[in-house]
Amino acid sequence: MSKLYITRRRVLSAAGLGLLGMSLAPARAQTSQIRILVGFPAGGSTDVVARVLAEGMARILDRPVIVENRPGAGGQIAANALKQAPADGATLLLSNSHALSMIPLTVRQPGYETHRDFAPVGLVAISPDVLVVNPEIVGQVHDLAGLMAWMRAQPKQANIGVPAPASDPEFGVHMLSNHYQLALSPVPYKGDAPIVQDLLAGQIPAGIGSIAVMLQHVKAGRLRIITISGPQRFALLPDVPTYVEQGVKGYGISNFVSALAPAGTPREMIARYNAAIAQVVQSSAFAEKLSELAIQPSSSTPEELQARILATDEAFAAMVKMAGFQKPS
Repeated sequence: MSKLYITRRRVLSAAGLGLLGMSLAPARAQTSQIRILVGFPAGGSTDVVARVLAEGMARILDRPVIVENRPGAGGQIAANALKQAPADGATLLLSNSHALSMIPLTVRQPGYETHRDFAPVGLVAISPDVLVVNPEIVGQVHDLAGLMAWMRAQPKQANIGVPAPASDPEFGVHMLSNHYQLALSPVPYKGDAPIVQDLLAGQIPAGIGSIAVMLQHVKAGRLRIITISGPQRFALLPDVPTYVEQGVKGYGISNFVSALAPAGTPREMIARYNAAIAQVVQSSAFAEKLSELAIQPSSSTPEELQARILATDEAFAAMVKMAGFQKPS
C-alpha cells in the first residue's frame, strides 16, 4: 500500500468523522439536559411550580429537565446566572414579576436589564396578592373602604404588613395612603409567613401576602380577605373584589411566574419550549397541583409575555414614583 493512499484514506476518514460530528451536534442539542433556574429556596411555591413544570417538559421534549435553585436577593442571583448562561437552549429561568420588573426599578445595580438580557419564553402562572385582616381586631370590616375608615379612626393601628421592603405590596400601601388621603404605614417583613404569625397574634391588624400562605387561615375564620390585586377577579377566589373594583385604579396588576431564556437564544428553540410549556400548563395534572398552592395556571406566547412584562414595568414604575422612592446611591 502506498504512502499516498494511506494519507488520502486518513484524510477522508478524518473528514468523515468531522461530518459525522457536525451531523450529531444538532442531535446532542436536542437531547442534552435543560436546567431551570429558580431564585428561591427548595420547597417554596415558585420551586414547586418549577419542579412540576420540569417534569412535564421532560416528558414532552424527551430530554432531562432539572431545577437548580439559586436563592437570594429576591431573585437577582438566579437572574444574573441566566444572563451569564450561553444562549444555547440549555438554561431557562422561572421568575416572578418582582425580579423582572420591580428590582430594576429599586436596586441601583441589579446586574441585569430584563429586556436586554432575557428572551421571554412563556407565561406559566398567575399569583395575585391578597390584603387580609384579623377580624378579632377590625371587627365587621369586609371591604377596603371599611378598613380605611377603621384605620382613620385608629391611627396608631394604621399598619399593614408587607412581605419585603421595596416591593409592590409596600408601594401598594403608599398607593392606598394617597388614594384615601390617610397616613398608612407599611411594615416590612422577611416573607409572608412572619406576617401571618403577627396577624394571628394580633400584632398587626392587616397584611398583604400570597393567597397560598393566607388561605388556610381564611378558611378557618381567623383571617378575612378584603381585596385582591389584578385587573379582574381571580378564578380561585371569585367572590373577592379587586382593588380596581373598589376604586383603587393603580393596583390592577397581578403577580406572575414566567419562563425566560438568555437573550439570543434561537427563535426555533424559544418556540419549541413555549409549545412544551403551554402543553404542561394547560394540563389537568398541572392545574390540580397548582390549585393546592392557590396559584392559577396561565400560558401565553412569547410576545404576549413580553407585553405583560412591559405593562408590569409601567404599573410598578407608577407605584414607585407615587411613593417617592429613590434608588440607593
